[in-house]
Amino acid sequence: MGFNNPSWSWDELEATLSDRPSREGPKHTQRDGRAPGSPSWNGGGDSPAWSRKRQPFQAPADIAARARLDAAPYAELHCHSNFSFLDGASHPEELATEAARLGLEALAVTDHNGLYGVVRFAEAARAVGLPTVFGSEITLGAGCSQRVVRSEAETHQQVDTGLVSDAHAPDPAGTHLLVLADGVDGYGRLSRALSIGHLAGEKGAPQFTFDDIADGLSGHAWVLTGCRKGAVPSALTTAGPRDARRELQRLVEAFGRDRVLVELWDHGDPLDSARNDALYELAGQESVACVATNNVHYATPPQRKLATALAAVRARRSLADIDAWLPGASGAHLRSGAEQAQRFARYRGVVECAAEVGRAAAFDLALVAPKLPPFPCPPGLTEMQYLREVVEAGGRRRYGERPTTSEDLSLRARAWQTIDRELALIDQLDFAGYFLVVWDLVEFCRRSDIFCQGRGSAANSAVCYAIGVTAADAVSLGLLFERFLSPERDGPPDIDIDIESDRREEVIQYVYERYGRHHTAQVANVITYRARSAVRDMAKALGYEPGQQDAWAKQVDGWGGVRVTADQNDPTQAGAIPQPVLDLALEVEDAPRHLGIHSGGMVICDRPVIEVCPVEWGRMDKRSVLQWDKDDCAATGLVKFDLLGLGMLSALHYAVDLVREHRGYEIDIATLPQDDDVYAMLCRADTVGVFQIESRAQMATLPRLKPRRFYDLVVEVALIRPGPIQGGSVHPYIRRRNGKEQVTYLHPLLENSLGKTLGIPLFQEQLMQMAIDVAGFTPAESDELRQAMGSKRSARRMEQLKARLYAGMEANGIVGDVADELYIKMKAFANYGFPESHSVSFAYLVYASSWIKYHEPAAFCAALLNAQPMGFWSPHTLVRDARRHGVVVRTPDLNASLAGATLEPCPPGTGETSVGDVAVRLGIGSIRGIGAKLADAIETERSTHGEFVDTEDLVRRIPDLELPQLEAMATAGLFTECFGLDRRAAMWTVGATVQSRPGRLAGIVTGDAAPRLPGMTPVEEAVADLWATGVSPDGHPTQFVRKELDALGVLTSVQLWDPEPGSMVHVAGVVTHRQRPQTAQGVTFLNLEDETGLINVVVSKGCWHRFRKVAREAPAMVIRGRLERSEGVINIVAERLDPLPMPGSLRSRDFR
Repeated sequence: MGFNNPSWSWDELEATLSDRPSREGPKHTQRDGRAPGSPSWNGGGDSPAWSRKRQPFQAPADIAARARLDAAPYAELHCHSNFSFLDGASHPEELATEAARLGLEALAVTDHNGLYGVVRFAEAARAVGLPTVFGSEITLGAGCSQRVVRSEAETHQQVDTGLVSDAHAPDPAGTHLLVLADGVDGYGRLSRALSIGHLAGEKGAPQFTFDDIADGLSGHAWVLTGCRKGAVPSALTTAGPRDARRELQRLVEAFGRDRVLVELWDHGDPLDSARNDALYELAGQESVACVATNNVHYATPPQRKLATALAAVRARRSLADIDAWLPGASGAHLRSGAEQAQRFARYRGVVECAAEVGRAAAFDLALVAPKLPPFPCPPGLTEMQYLREVVEAGGRRRYGERPTTSEDLSLRARAWQTIDRELALIDQLDFAGYFLVVWDLVEFCRRSDIFCQGRGSAANSAVCYAIGVTAADAVSLGLLFERFLSPERDGPPDIDIDIESDRREEVIQYVYERYGRHHTAQVANVITYRARSAVRDMAKALGYEPGQQDAWAKQVDGWGGVRVTADQNDPTQAGAIPQPVLDLALEVEDAPRHLGIHSGGMVICDRPVIEVCPVEWGRMDKRSVLQWDKDDCAATGLVKFDLLGLGMLSALHYAVDLVREHRGYEIDIATLPQDDDVYAMLCRADTVGVFQIESRAQMATLPRLKPRRFYDLVVEVALIRPGPIQGGSVHPYIRRRNGKEQVTYLHPLLENSLGKTLGIPLFQEQLMQMAIDVAGFTPAESDELRQAMGSKRSARRMEQLKARLYAGMEANGIVGDVADELYIKMKAFANYGFPESHSVSFAYLVYASSWIKYHEPAAFCAALLNAQPMGFWSPHTLVRDARRHGVVVRTPDLNASLAGATLEPCPPGTGETSVGDVAVRLGIGSIRGIGAKLADAIETERSTHGEFVDTEDLVRRIPDLELPQLEAMATAGLFTECFGLDRRAAMWTVGATVQSRPGRLAGIVTGDAAPRLPGMTPVEEAVADLWATGVSPDGHPTQFVRKELDALGVLTSVQLWDPEPGSMVHVAGVVTHRQRPQTAQGVTFLNLEDETGLINVVVSKGCWHRFRKVAREAPAMVIRGRLERSEGVINIVAERLDPLPMPGSLRSRDFR
């Protein structure tokens, strides 16, 4: 789902709505010439997941004035950006800006083995008026001289090359070949050649061969002899002119004499002149053109220090260790034509030739985006005809048969009218294939029993509801279809599919198999340096020990960049981060470090996508990934499908299966009845583990909102987002909902659009309806206005729409200050308004998870444990919550546990009472070091060949078990129930029986009988549980120090209802979360957990600063603060933080 990054910050929005000046200072840009990207707003789980969006490049205002008008003609043809990953120090945008400043004719970005940063480079170059050349410096494999190209049908998975480790050598093996694409056709061929080489190898070790490159690019690209690792310069240095000439002749034979360029460069090394003399002479002997370059690795000389540090990080060495391989001077920066002409005066025409090639090779990266492949329809049917058949069948299932013509007011009649109108627009825009592709993916999930649902604006579509893509009935909910699709849209609609996370891989592999590795790929995620990784890597480069690197990285402020940490760093204090480390970390922050995989985006094309963007292998098995991120794909018009993994769908599926197996009835989450008791549970904020409303902010809102019907959940999902609720303020909607504020409208015509939200705009669809009601916009025009206000249209178009809006308001009698105020509020709201359709989609999952939590708490707990990692709370907190709800939770047992958590009978009279007469049994896979694969092997072996009889039987039947894993099993009490071994005796026994293996005689192990050992106390067992499984069902750490805490006057969570609001209290507990939302202005929220429940703590900016070390690092705390209690919500406003020593604790989950 897309998110329009706001051009207004929340502070500006709030200022506009409350008529006060903004507190924010002037805007700033980053090193790459862009404003900071919109953050991931779901830090801490308060709202649906938005991802960062790259902001537009902002060219320096004086770039034209600074460009040298008298510059000598020159184009730089060999340049590495930081998308050469640890071999370049400058952003592509920095290089484009500096090249424009120097007055270059063109600039070629030639990153290693890819076209990773070309979209960013092209955007920046376009803004500064710089012609662009696209190329790559390809590393030819040292061990593969034959062709290695594989067909699409043969490309299924990575090839083990055994060369990955060499990538971290100070000087990796292989020769370099510099290639510059000749026009759009040459670009496509280069992209294909790069893809073929990557797919012929493995992640980190592609296999490029000279013959494959020549086959694909001959006649469509220029090749340069390259840097010192090029075949010609390398042969010249190691073997002499004769061998160098032979390599040059090989290039000429493969690519053509007019396509080969001998490259000269001068970095100030004493040997540069001698080498250039020899290369120039070779070029003359072979009648090959000669060009000057500077083999650029950074934009300006000051960045040389960062470039060398990155080289050290790449080689996994310190600067001192790699010094012998580093250049001796800072010469690898962009130079002007005049400077290059002076440096290469003795080589006639080489600078001018570089300019000529640059002009000839330059083109704008305005690629013709591929379309979707044709969908395989039944014989005789077009895509539109087939879609109509699918929709017709689905519509009958959802709404019943088409009504007679006289029926026009019923839901059925309105639904079919809406479907027909939507189909007509889909036909007009030629999007039938897009809908069929999405339907096909959903059908695959249905056939495979995989839970999924469409979300986002797709929920505005009756067609999507009819074909089963969404669960939201847009007709009965009154959602605007134009929010999803309108004639003015510049591309296909946005349909995101949430898929249960544990089975999403099946859907991804289905897409690969259906469309092929050359036609589909996942979208990349560019992993950039953040504050901690920047400090750690720069400390590594400067030669500090690993322990010291980690210690400094832990000092980094988790809610700010390196600058925040630098401002807090006191160099006079012991253990302070050295200034050189911070200086380099500041430079490298936000630079790309390596390529990851996007959370779910996949691109599908009718022509090979490998000809648009190179594809390479990802770290995950059988995942092939584009070299571009989602913003690059959007900028070039690639159609992306988001197949998003959602842990709650996995949890719901697990819960449904557990209830069917152990409780004897079937749950259909699509038809759950509305239950007042479920809503009563939500009003109590009893929502640990519930989808979307389990976070601190949501739980603080629920008692105020008091949801009593489904639409209240739709509102609740939308309320907790950046802005609407922050700090201690209460959203106007809640005040109006509770009768504390009068429901008013700026104009009576707004009642239609804002009535259901009490006059407070919450949803983007309301903005559209407002424009329809007050200005007579059509639905399509209103969506265009929404997009324009969200900064997606040109300023000129916005002015046209503004004039149209004012004219429409005037026609309805809305003029003057009222019209101005309405426009300003609409514009402010447009940036932060939430899609109602998205809220509806998520609200269904909110209710389903709430219903199961209330009616089947044991199954809900087990399902959440099996779906980890997910959600806001740790497994320990989930189990403690289940225990508070009367669920018995048992530790793992070798012969009773499955691989994952399950349910087992717990009938009355057994000494334990559990809700529903079932208990949760933790899974073997929850034990430290076991993992899913080994746990499955143990479960399968036991079900196939019977229960295990002792620990020796276990190690003989599961030979992959090692001593550390057996010790973790013993610590977890895995052998206590089944073999009668207490934990210490089991630890002794496994130390001996680990020697027994399938190839040895059984029963000859000695020393396995444990002597009499002291028993473990409850506190020791709790600590062992926390260490081994992360869960202590019956032993919370605070209960073992409660006597001491009582002596200090520390209250438990349940006791906080007794003191008067405003009184000073002491609380204590394990820290479960530290959260500092972007909208909190420095306030940090802590969650403490004691043996009775959860405690919310608000830590001001000043308090955090005074007790910074405790606040950041202490796993458990005693906090003194002021009690706040209002409308069923309790907060402690902290005044003092002290560490709480206690046995056993868990690491907190810290969020933005």
